[in-house]
Amino acid sequence: MKEVVLITGASGMIAKELAKKIGKEYEIRFLTRKKVHDYEYEWDLTKGIIDETALENVSHIIHLAGANISEKRWTPERKKELISSRIDSAELLRTALRKNKIKLKSFISASGINFYGTETSEKIYSENDPPGNDFLSEVVVLWERAADDFKEQDLAERVVKIRTAVVLSEKDGALKKMVPPIQYGIGSPLGSGQQYMPWVHIEDICSIYEFALKNPEMDGAYNAVSPQHATNRELTKKIAQVLEKPLFMPNVPGFVLKLLFGELATAILEGSRASSKKLQDTGFHFKFPDLENALKDLLKKQPYKR
Repeated sequence: MKEVVLITGASGMIAKELAKKIGKEYEIRFLTRKKVHDYEYEWDLTKGIIDETALENVSHIIHLAGANISEKRWTPERKKELISSRIDSAELLRTALRKNKIKLKSFISASGINFYGTETSEKIYSENDPPGNDFLSEVVVLWERAADDFKEQDLAERVVKIRTAVVLSEKDGALKKMVPPIQYGIGSPLGSGQQYMPWVHIEDICSIYEFALKNPEMDGAYNAVSPQHATNRELTKKIAQVLEKPLFMPNVPGFVLKLLFGELATAILEGSRASSKKLQDTGFHFKFPDLENALKDLLKKQPYKR
């Protein structure tokens, strides 16, 4: 009999790709706002309701739910939504598990590499470093605290927190936004271009979740970031190189991004490096540790070259 894995954040690209990857070995269930398929179960955070049949015989929960950090300007209302979509969803799951007297083998939660704060420095952060002191760091700290509560309240044997870098995918996210301007000759680095952009290939991030699921010795926080570091300028230039496109436009000034995005621009204009050593020491191997190979793999999947 297959173990049951319940996945939240069903509409996100990681959830979709992860389900394909582990679907043959595990019984996959999705928590979603609107049920369409038999393997989907409804929940509503605003009303605090969840279809508790989703929890029957569940062994693992992979918690990917959370409003998109970079989708909208950070108004006071949006900031509340970014936090509540992560914290309230975890609380709803804990309440349902307690009610049904269920203890998970593992609770594996998405987290963010911005745990360490949003700044550009020469420091390479490890899981032993303390959190930063800006808004994104606050979001991640609260997010991880909500995950840790599953173990502290004896609702899960272990909790794994995947501090995720920028996920490179041809289907969605940062790469999909960066490619068109470069394709049409108007791409350029953002701000100074010297800010680091911790990144990870979509296939590798899904493999990290699968690895965490299958390795019960994994517990605590792990940086899900490629071992090869890149600045925004280096990433932009490498995309242009792989697409065989020139890159001659001046950098987009930081003040323009601040006018467009407000406080959110900080997350675009600043960034430091993080180490993946702890993850690799568990025995995990990246399929795409090299940026050029990662981009070649992703960009060959779309008709970008002309």
